[in-house]
Amino acid sequence: MEKKFETRTFGFGELAQLYFPHVTKESASRMFGQWIHTCPQLIEKLKETNWKKRAKYFTPKQVKILIEWFDEP
Repeated sequence: MEKKFETRTFGFGELAQLYFPHVTKESASRMFGQWIHTCPQLIEKLKETNWKKRAKYFTPKQVKILIEWFDEP
């Protein structure tokens, strides 16, 4: 039985590791950051939720935006 993805507050590295499970947390964070920063429209949507470039956490609303953009991890 597959576990359903829970939309909740995630640490940046924690969410990054869900998208990149086979690398270290640091590498996953760097790769996830690159994904985000190559999408200006995504950055604008995140900024509408008061997201900052160096944020350490994503709110549930921000996680929903990321899932809409990248699909569930």
